[in-house]
Amino acid sequence: MAGLGVKEVTLIGGEAYLRDDWTQIVRAIRASGMQCSITTGGRGMSSARAEAAKAAGLQSVSVSVDGLPSTHDDLRGVRGSFDAAIQAMRNVRAAGIPVAANTQVNRLNLHELEAIFEVLAAEGIHGWQVQLTAAMGRAADEPELLLEPYQMLDLMPRLARLKSRADERRVRLFPGNNVGYFGPHESTLRAHYPSKHTGSCGAGRVTLGIEANGDVKGCPSLPTADYVGGNVRDHSLRDIWERAAPLRFTRERTPRDLWGFCASCYYAEACLAGCSWTTHVLFGRPGNNPFCHHRALELWREGKRERLIKTRPADGEPFDYGRFEIVEETWPAADRDRAELWMETTQERRTS
Repeated sequence: MAGLGVKEVTLIGGEAYLRDDWTQIVRAIRASGMQCSITTGGRGMSSARAEAAKAAGLQSVSVSVDGLPSTHDDLRGVRGSFDAAIQAMRNVRAAGIPVAANTQVNRLNLHELEAIFEVLAAEGIHGWQVQLTAAMGRAADEPELLLEPYQMLDLMPRLARLKSRADERRVRLFPGNNVGYFGPHESTLRAHYPSKHTGSCGAGRVTLGIEANGDVKGCPSLPTADYVGGNVRDHSLRDIWERAAPLRFTRERTPRDLWGFCASCYYAEACLAGCSWTTHVLFGRPGNNPFCHHRALELWREGKRERLIKTRPADGEPFDYGRFEIVEETWPAADRDRAELWMETTQERRTS
């Protein structure tokens, strides 16, 4: 990885610390000149493990917190998960490791985001990543967890306000790759980007993922069956990175590969339908991303919105997904007043 020019490695799971050699891996990454962090649910991040991580050279730990106590525990399926996550943060900080947090945004926690941030900021986080819950794994089995595409009109102004609050608290709020897309808040949320807005999918261009068995993908979130380009036990990582088609797909994508709304979008060439993971697990292929703020705004101006309907269940395998269809409809009168408030917030941000 270092020979390819990798700068940072994040160990994810499951829980990376369940491997007996996890601190060896941290030491090897650091000895090779790369930064190393861990993302964890925090269930077993004890003081002893945090101290071992510090001794091995770990530089940051991001703890997943997906709601206030009741919501987080519901999403995790285990009572006490929230308390364990907060305790993990405290253990990590006590060991002298900077701590961050990450949150998957969905229908259960959308209206808790402001309160979640205040809880996390009080724990001394240096960064907070937010991304949309995608229709993979359990979320494919429980689609009622997923945001509807039109809820981007609510989410994006919320995140823009939270970004200002995060700046006040000296917390770096950074949206994941499946959040945004050329709406009026992009320059606020991605001020640290040279372009000040989201680009196209970075899988196989700026990221790669290596699974526990050695399978290599352009991004660790991508479905395994569709995107593995090879295994490091059979081929060198350089050969897989440079030659395997499943890792090259974003390098060769053009607007001609897009479909649906994205094919005719003004930003098609720059965006190329955004996050491939989010769209593939909805439709079985990338190229048409309904979770787009610009798209939701354009449809709003026409009095329309989009919803997702599940048409096929997931098959029960790791990294699985089902199938969904997009339904375009006229905004119901009962929902228009609420949407008007979202739009007023967006307009305020544009003129301030």
